[in-house]
Amino acid sequence: MSENSTNFIKIPDREPPINSIGWLAWIRHNLFGSTTNTLITVLFFYLFYLYIPPFIDWAILNANISGSDRSVCDANKAGACWTFIKVRLDQLLFGLYFATNPEEIWRPIFVFALFGMLVVPLVIDSTPHKKWLLMILLTIYPVIFIAVVYGGVFGIPVSDTGQWGGLLLTFALAFVGIVLALPLGILLALGRRSEMPIVRALSITYIEFWRGTPLITILFMASVMLPLFFPSGVEFDKVVRAMIGITLFQSAYTAEAVRGGLQAIDKGQNEASMALGMGYWRRTMLIILPQALKISIPSIVNTFIALFKDTSLVSIIGLLDLLKMSQNASRSLDWNGYDIEGYLFAGFIFWIFCFGMSSYSQKLEQKLDTDRRSE
Repeated sequence: MSENSTNFIKIPDREPPINSIGWLAWIRHNLFGSTTNTLITVLFFYLFYLYIPPFIDWAILNANISGSDRSVCDANKAGACWTFIKVRLDQLLFGLYFATNPEEIWRPIFVFALFGMLVVPLVIDSTPHKKWLLMILLTIYPVIFIAVVYGGVFGIPVSDTGQWGGLLLTFALAFVGIVLALPLGILLALGRRSEMPIVRALSITYIEFWRGTPLITILFMASVMLPLFFPSGVEFDKVVRAMIGITLFQSAYTAEAVRGGLQAIDKGQNEASMALGMGYWRRTMLIILPQALKISIPSIVNTFIALFKDTSLVSIIGLLDLLKMSQNASRSLDWNGYDIEGYLFAGFIFWIFCFGMSSYSQKLEQKLDTDRRSE
């Protein structure tokens, strides 16, 4: 074949391939991947431009933080009055008792600092002996909290729980509800799936009763009706009664979250452990329950986050939680009219705790995801 008779195939011109790696590709795919996404993105940026810059000017650039009274804020009403938060910070964080007794304010500061020292290492992957830290947090820390904040031991004066408030009260109610409701909820979930009719019936009755009752009603009953069931002379203050009601309420929701994890376990797991001669409690504690709790982590943490936010309902029985304390402080004679700053501060604190619990649960879920790691 001669050179002139050789046939050459002409390849048509094509556009270069679209980059599928990097932040430009992510923006193209997620923000402008379709007409609907493009319209939503444009609307979002328009609203962002419309509201965020004025909010930044109000909350940061023109904000007032100097001084110790409202005269500074009244002179410059173009910005937020964070002076109000600065002046009432002790009251918002620790309640009236510790705000009016500055020499005792070290007590809530100490327990919060200790809580941070125990929680932060749990988030770090390289921290050794995490199990021991978790055990200390769940068992020893509550004892230290009561001994230091409530007092009555080691020469620490007893504090008036009726004057607890702010973040301290919100944290105490949520922490006690979480720590006590988790083991109780696990037992209720196991009881609901028990083969013993009486145990199963009692567990179902308990769970459905407390899940079907609003938390406001439970708190009202715990505050007003609970003392009627105790002998004369036996009294619980409002904080303890609220803790009891919240624990009973939260345990029912935790039980349903754990039950969902138990139902997701394949029956072969239970049958295989029985074939190995393992008893009920041994196979439950070593085989079934660890897998069920791993599956139930998102649901359990979701109920914990809801509980932390629902602690604001204790205001119905006269307790001043973080939200109610912010509201009362912003409506006092000295700071009347600065409700927005109080609500923003309370909302920011709630967001920190809820976001922290959510982030840690996601990290823990990924760490325990053995199925994905085995692929």
